[in-house]
Amino acid sequence: MVTLVMWTLIFEKLIYLAKVYPDQCKAYQATWRQREDKESWHAHQIRNELISKLTQDLRRSVPMIKSLIALCPLLGLLGTVTGMIEVFDVLAIAGSGNARAMAEGVSRATIPTMAGMVAALSGLYWAARLTRRVEKESRKFSDQLELTNA
Repeated sequence: MVTLVMWTLIFEKLIYLAKVYPDQCKAYQATWRQREDKESWHAHQIRNELISKLTQDLRRSVPMIKSLIALCPLLGLLGTVTGMIEVFDVLAIAGSGNARAMAEGVSRATIPTMAGMVAALSGLYWAARLTRRVEKESRKFSDQLELTNA
């Protein structure tokens, strides 16, 4: 479930960057270009507000993605601990004479940790890409809003 939410947020952010962000960026640039005064303190505050709004929209859900990435291995580890407890319960009831059955139970118990690590690593790659892209787009937008009247 956590992995599903993480990937949904990653795809949502990718779709936002591809479809919504360019139009939003153009609308904010048009708002800035329509201003006659671009040099006063008030104009600078409006510019900062536009940059802040866009940056906030760009960064939205990235911290949640990073939190979910951190949660994936922990949930996998919880699954492994639960599986190991079940293995030990079976050993307590059936005895430890069958080493093959015990190894199979331990092997199965470690699958959740592996799944959590795989989900976290793949999410980490995309979170790093999204973070770099968001920072790049934020700087680019800030540079595009010229401070003087052209």
